[in-house]
Amino acid sequence: MSISNEQVIAHPFLKALYRDDYYPDAVVDRGKGILLRLCERIEAERPAGLAELYALTHAATDEFNALQDEFWAAGSEIETVAREEIAEDFWFLAGAYGFGDADSEELIATRDW
Repeated sequence: MSISNEQVIAHPFLKALYRDDYYPDAVVDRGKGILLRLCERIEAERPAGLAELYALTHAATDEFNALQDEFWAAGSEIETVAREEIAEDFWFLAGAYGFGDADSEELIATRDW
């Protein structure tokens, strides 16, 4: 499935991580893939409310939790800059899909980073 939301298509996901050599592009690419799959799921499943949206964002957050091991293996980690960048992209997605009232912390509540 391809993404149809024009805001999402134009958005530079994880931009700050790509600009910093501390974060290996190959691992950041995997993180971007998580976010793009989240977009596809939102468009396919069309959550009716915040509870349904949070279920989708929590699943994506769990994927980022698993990705943390790859960052460590590459000599990096999901630390302050990465946490903020990832959280901002989740917040952006919520707004882009009409959930401007989503709680930014709840979107990523299952994080362990």
